[in-house]
Amino acid sequence: MKSLKDILPNIVKVILFLGLGIFFIWLSVRNLSNEDIETIFSSMKLVNNPKGWMFITLSVFAIIGADTVRAFRARQMLVTNGYKPRISMTFYSVMVCYLANLAVPRLGEILRCTFLQRYENIPFQKSLGTVILERTIDLVCWLLLFFIAFSMNTTLLSQIVVNQQTGITLQEWFQSKGLSLIGNHSLLILVCIAGFLLFLFLVTKKYWQKNKFMIKVVNFLKEMWNSFISIKDMKHLWLFVFWTVAMWVLYFFGTYFFFFSLPYLHHVGPTAAFTVLVFGTIAFMISQGGLGSYPLITAGITILYGISYPQGLAAGWIGWLLQTIVSLVIGLITLSIVPLYKRRDSTINSHIDD
Repeated sequence: MKSLKDILPNIVKVILFLGLGIFFIWLSVRNLSNEDIETIFSSMKLVNNPKGWMFITLSVFAIIGADTVRAFRARQMLVTNGYKPRISMTFYSVMVCYLANLAVPRLGEILRCTFLQRYENIPFQKSLGTVILERTIDLVCWLLLFFIAFSMNTTLLSQIVVNQQTGITLQEWFQSKGLSLIGNHSLLILVCIAGFLLFLFLVTKKYWQKNKFMIKVVNFLKEMWNSFISIKDMKHLWLFVFWTVAMWVLYFFGTYFFFFSLPYLHHVGPTAAFTVLVFGTIAFMISQGGLGSYPLITAGITILYGISYPQGLAAGWIGWLLQTIVSLVIGLITLSIVPLYKRRDSTINSHIDD
């Protein structure tokens, strides 16, 4: 039986991330009037028609399709390490991961590896290595998509005024801060601070090299880097790239289709959906399952496309509910049917028997 000391970190995680979710909910509704609240509910009801449910269904299939592609990609990484897990079990491990992360952040990755060890006899360390590689690739892809999404919205960002008195827009503010090093005092100060911090680190390098926390951080970063460069040794690299691109494309359509379920989002186009996908991913990083933060981010982005804040908030809650319900339902189904499968004694050089 686990002691309180063992489960305390998970309790703290749940309280922290759930607390952030509740905070974002409060932040999103604190200034809403009764009329705004009525607009949110009336906007959500617009889905309740045959066309609306058709696009909701298409969105669900796109999300499940993306999760399935993720499972194929994960299996390919395991095959590179000499293991051939059943495709069904790889998919189930992904869905168990999502289900667990709804309860405790980052617990899903651990349970995913435990799941594969239990049913496919894949050593925990081996599957954990592939998960780390997978998350590293996802992070790199997301950063690339982030810059693409930001560049696609520069025209809209130029319309945002950050100083009402002078009329300076957000785009003009960025340009003024990054125009040149010479004569830009703010940027010069930042460079000096960065130089001082680098000097301070070099002076105290011996201390940090002995610090247990820093040793763990450095080792983790090295492990991520080694996992990332190991891609060059992967069999059928082109297939891995294909799975990665297909996964993000399906996630995009998962967002784009649910936009079409709401009449007032028909005109905003694929750029808005892509931007919501990219920036909305941040929500799942900072709060429990994106609770509160995903609707808030969605509302903030759709405002740029002429959608009112209450309507954008309604769209955000629908998008969040879709993703959460898919993870919850498929995850629970997985837990109910997996015990019916026979465990493997060995997966090395085994054949697929699905």
